[in-house]
Amino acid sequence: MARNTQVAADHNAPPITQILARYVATHPSRGWSDAVDHEAHRTFMNWAGCAVGAAGHEAMHAALAAVQMLEPSAQASILGRAEKVDMAGAALLNGISSHTFDFDDTHLKTIIHPAGPVASAALALAEHLGLSGRQLIDAMVLGIDVSCRMGNLVYPEHYDRGWHITGSTGTLGAAAACARLLGLDEYRTQMALGIAASQPVGLREQFGTMTKPFHPGGAARAGLLSALLARHGYTASPRALEAPRGFAQVVSTKYAWNEATDELGERFEISFNTYKPFACGIVIHPSIDAAVQLREQGVRPEDVERIELKVHSLVLELTGKKEPADGLQGKFSVYHGVSAGLIFGRAGEPEYDDAIVNREDVVALRRKVVATIDDNIDEASVDMTAVLRDGRRVHVFVEHAIGSLHKPMSDAALDAKFHSQSDVVIGAARSDALIAACWKLGDLADVRELTALARP
Repeated sequence: MARNTQVAADHNAPPITQILARYVATHPSRGWSDAVDHEAHRTFMNWAGCAVGAAGHEAMHAALAAVQMLEPSAQASILGRAEKVDMAGAALLNGISSHTFDFDDTHLKTIIHPAGPVASAALALAEHLGLSGRQLIDAMVLGIDVSCRMGNLVYPEHYDRGWHITGSTGTLGAAAACARLLGLDEYRTQMALGIAASQPVGLREQFGTMTKPFHPGGAARAGLLSALLARHGYTASPRALEAPRGFAQVVSTKYAWNEATDELGERFEISFNTYKPFACGIVIHPSIDAAVQLREQGVRPEDVERIELKVHSLVLELTGKKEPADGLQGKFSVYHGVSAGLIFGRAGEPEYDDAIVNREDVVALRRKVVATIDDNIDEASVDMTAVLRDGRRVHVFVEHAIGSLHKPMSDAALDAKFHSQSDVVIGAARSDALIAACWKLGDLADVRELTALARP
């Protein structure tokens, strides 16, 4: 039976797959400013701390047990653990652990968490091959550029359709990074991107479950495999990203081709990376920031009649869980975030422990938060008013939260965040040594010097 398949396809798209492949294969090592290179080190360091911190989480125990059933050879490390597994398994597991706490980096323009897929795949391959830290940094910068540029190309329509963009475009970034590490030429890099284009990972329906952190891990593994296949001659469509039935036009109704190529090799998307001071969905951060400010102004939980919250619709779409049952769900509850910020003055991983999410005073305050949608407010902002029992109203407006591009975390704050996650896993002294290795990653002759420090 014939089908009506009317699709407004673009048959004249530029050769995006080829252009990006040439860029990844030929851009010179460290072909960017010192500021970009420093941001790459910040990105890696933040990612490593997140990966080590969640190494003992139940999601990691389950994922490692599954990988070990495949009887993997010991090719690469799992950060924060003593075990070693095959490269693909390490890419998967480090990708999972780095995103489990929802504490990783964010490219705010697209809400992509770029390091999870890219760094997880690249480190596993670089460790197995004994490559240098400079090669790893180069691959990360270029891989993240591919991931985020493709994100810019399809966002927000792609995200609105239900794709978890970190996984879907992260597969492409991971493939690009691994192709660079393998030294693939333009044609084989094009094939790697083509193979990866058929493996987008991640649905937003999974938010609040263990499968959300599977997305960057799955993308890392798929991207690594794509590059390995291409290295050995496996082929794909040379137009897999831009063709009418290719990646962009299948997964989105928006495909702004110029986003992939504008200022290519001059503007690097890693420059726009940000780092989370709070261990939850990024759209909750302004609300937590506001709650902490209320606390600093003397507002006490016991004095609160209600908290009036005005937010962009995306905030409640993504994090509108009013009664989270556990920590994973709490990371997608703006109500819990506000409660944690006012009670504790912070919202790190301990504030998303299952016991804290269900603690009586936390639940009671959470139920006093009344959130309403106001799309005149930017999704990165919040308008909050604490209405007190004595009738007073204390108002806070946060235009840009701590950790945003406008109020970035300092290097010292990233060090402290790293310690807060890793000390309980590998100890403070080893954390110090690992932090130092991350900051000088570009100078390391062999990345195995760094991965050895990440074992308990």
